[in-house]
Amino acid sequence: MTAQLTDLYRRPTFPDMVSRSLQLEPDRVAFITATGEMSYEQLRRLIARIAFAMQDAGVKSGDGVAMVAPNRPEAFATLIAAMSLGARYTPLHPMGSLADHVAVCADAEITTIVADWSRYGEHAAALAADLELRPQVLHIGGGSSSDVLAGPDTDEPIPALARESDIGMLGYTGGTTGRPKGVMLPHRSLVTHLHLALAHWQLPTEIRFLGTTPLTHALAGVVPTVLHQGGSMVLAKGFNPVEFCEAVQRHRITATMLVPSMIYVLLDHLAEHPADLSSLQTILYGSAPMSPDRLEQALDVFGPVFVQFFGQSEAPNSVTALRKEDHDLGRPERLASCGKPHPTLDVAVLNDDDQPCGVGERGEVCVRGPLVMDGYWKQPEVTAETFRNGWLHTGDVGYFDADNFLYLTDRKKDLVISGGFNVYPREVEDAMATHPAVAGAAVIGVPDPKWGEAVMAFVVRTPGATVTPEELIAHVRELKGPVHAPKRLEFMDALPLTGLGKIDKKQLRARFWGDRDRAVN
Repeated sequence: MTAQLTDLYRRPTFPDMVSRSLQLEPDRVAFITATGEMSYEQLRRLIARIAFAMQDAGVKSGDGVAMVAPNRPEAFATLIAAMSLGARYTPLHPMGSLADHVAVCADAEITTIVADWSRYGEHAAALAADLELRPQVLHIGGGSSSDVLAGPDTDEPIPALARESDIGMLGYTGGTTGRPKGVMLPHRSLVTHLHLALAHWQLPTEIRFLGTTPLTHALAGVVPTVLHQGGSMVLAKGFNPVEFCEAVQRHRITATMLVPSMIYVLLDHLAEHPADLSSLQTILYGSAPMSPDRLEQALDVFGPVFVQFFGQSEAPNSVTALRKEDHDLGRPERLASCGKPHPTLDVAVLNDDDQPCGVGERGEVCVRGPLVMDGYWKQPEVTAETFRNGWLHTGDVGYFDADNFLYLTDRKKDLVISGGFNVYPREVEDAMATHPAVAGAAVIGVPDPKWGEAVMAFVVRTPGATVTPEELIAHVRELKGPVHAPKRLEFMDALPLTGLGKIDKKQLRARFWGDRDRAVN
């Protein structure tokens, strides 16, 4: 195919979609924060300015760029700017530890770290010093030559150097082997996610979206969806039920996204402190299964405004959707479903031989289509196993009912989803094992009314050790951050073992999950 025909059929990249959305309504408000408003045109110029500053600093196509920053418009602008240059963007979770960030940046071959100066300047310097590649550190608001915001304003358009097949995002998910996996999401996948979200999230006509989850998490995929429909994004520093209610009332918020544990906290808060949240027309929820009982309570409080999305890092956020009309109290069993697949994708429940399961028959949920990742960075064996027989094997166990609604019932992977965050027990167990008082540890997820699942550790102490649960929990928090720190810890004389000598986690779980139909919460 000639170069001219290649350009003729060129498909847009993720930053192309953002750039074009911003040009449609330049005077609209893109972001609202505690310090003021930013218009679409101001955001477009900011992205271009950061992109050219990064280019002047040597960032080029194929480079690895990582960022650690709180929720602020400049953080979103920076990730789009990096992608527009053809770079691979890797988010660093603000709650992650230095050790975790070092492991991710080393594996991702990061050559540039961008950090919020006031919050993470020292952290980024320590991170760069610990890496063999010695990446350069650029700052957001650093007030120095390394500040990507200090470059001159420009009338130039946002660069369009990336191509659809380029890896736009290299995000990391933990692993049962203890080694994090880099999920390669090409622009094809990111743009497909945007199209699916536009089609199925049922956002209101007038969008004022309250963002309380991290831009390093699913919120980064929500912002372009809002901008594409001419909406405004109100950015919060985090989630607090009092501040959430105040923001909804002050800005007449029409849409938001919450993980189930946030909804539980909000429901408990509203029971004691009623507030007028009637402006909300759409509440997106996902990242973890939600208790059907609490969902029924939420429908009573908020009305038919809920839309559930299901996906994973390898097929982000848009594999299925449970639409507003599907949250039918007359069909309460539907509240345990994660909805129907999108027509753009093939979604199947397969048995151990990768053959389709019948209606109501449980198997592994598998996906294929343009949303799916390119594979795991530098892990061809794991990629091949995950992609066997032409399907992305999600590790989730579930079944379809006669009406094609998907229900998740268990996980093949050793994974805990706590407060919407993935916690791999092996990582917590490895951190626990570094304490001299720990002879052995096993970590599981247990049902929790606030977190959905809480991280629980079972520990065997070394002979004569007098360590307390609080000390061990603090130890994990220091090494891995608060998300991985166990909410509960119990000492045992010995961990139960299977006939093969492996820790019998089924026995540990049985005490908490009992005969529940779903071993997820």
